[in-house]
Amino acid sequence: TMVPARCPGTCAVLALALFLGCGVVLCSGQNDTEPIVLEGKCLVVCDSNPSSDGAVTSSLGISVRSAGAKVAFSAVRGTNHEPSEMSNTSMTIYFDQVLVNIGNHFDLKASVFQAPRRGIYSFSFHVVKVYNRQTIQVNLMQNDYPVISAFAGDQDVTREAASNGVLLMVERDDRVYLKLERGTLMGGWKYSTFSGFLVFPL
Repeated sequence: TMVPARCPGTCAVLALALFLGCGVVLCSGQNDTEPIVLEGKCLVVCDSNPSSDGAVTSSLGISVRSAGAKVAFSAVRGTNHEPSEMSNTSMTIYFDQVLVNIGNHFDLKASVFQAPRRGIYSFSFHVVKVYNRQTIQVNLMQNDYPVISAFAGDQDVTREAASNGVLLMVERDDRVYLKLERGTLMGGWKYSTFSGFLVFPL
């Protein structure tokens, strides 16, 4: 089913009904490029020359973007207690608090992010070692393969962070997490953080 839509200027298009779960809608705006927020889960942009920003665009010049495209998480370690799950087998670095989890794609118990869609993602981490003279190496893992590493080995400080960040192309259902590759966190890792967000879908 298609419903006529009227937009001022040179843009005269048709709005698709029931696309991505939307109801029947009418499109109107103040100019050719002003986005119009609709009731439901869609955003319709009336534009005779729509840009390629990851939205689904028809040949009629209608750009429809899913509201579910927003993905972001940020987790923190609030205590120095070492969880029993952290063993010499997995060495996954666990977190115990979630500050942001838009889309609910970060599993706090496993401390693993699972991508809901293919796209470019940004990840960053700061793993703090406390009263620990050993050098630590922290890897950002994508599907059990190390992507980037960070090190902390200064023996003259009581706290030091292994920090790094990266942009990654991630496929749907890819798993991203932190792994302690070298050293120990026997003193705990309170104040450590792990964050990520979808920059744009592909």
